Amino acid sequence: MSLAEIKDAVETLSPGELAELASFIRERENAAWDREIDADFAENGRLRPLLDEVRKDIRAGRLEDLPSQ
Repeated sequence: MSLAEIKDAVETLSPGELAELASFIRERENAAWDREIDADFAENGRLRPLLDEVRKDIRAGRLEDLPSQ
């Protein structure tokens, strides 16, 4: 099915069906985001060095609480 066909099909959905579809898409996007974050902070992930540095700073007492608003 092409994207154009999907768009046409979406136009025929009831409001309830459209809400269900939107929820389904959000859940897929959230799951993909979670997988990306997990991969980034995994042992060999691209952000792991940053995480290790922050943990090191926490242990050394070099971090302060953010000011409250």
